[in-house]
Amino acid sequence: MSRFERWAVWTTSLLTAVTGLAYLGFKYGLEPVEPWAVINHPLQPVVLKAHIVVAPLLLFALGLITTRHIWRHWRSGAAWGRRSGVTTVLATAPMVLSGYLIQVLTAAPLLAAAAWTHIVTGVVFSVGLGLHQVVVRKGNGERGTGNGKT
Repeated sequence: MSRFERWAVWTTSLLTAVTGLAYLGFKYGLEPVEPWAVINHPLQPVVLKAHIVVAPLLLFALGLITTRHIWRHWRSGAAWGRRSGVTTVLATAPMVLSGYLIQVLTAAPLLAAAAWTHIVTGVVFSVGLGLHQVVVRKGNGERGTGNGKT
């Protein structure tokens, strides 16, 4: 991956994860101050909007690395980071689909299912990406390449 691709993936992943976790904490971890309040924290709408803005940039960054990194390593059968990479890739589609569905569904049970699917797959994606970085860096060190190319 190029330096820009690496920067794009990590920056957008971090921003998407931070805004998503902050929104999760505001929505499910706090009680509203007023009994009729529709938000639990004054920053809740801002964080949600930031998440909705940055998430498509994450998709763009993932698109940047799909051919030269993900597909190439899949086809070559590269062993280093394969499990964490595949886990991360497999979490991407349901994470994205459920994120879009959250914005359009109106039936409460379907909306709840989409929201929890989005939360779980978002956490799996984030943890998988972090583990992928650790495993690949460790593998590069053991092979003596030290170039960080994945």
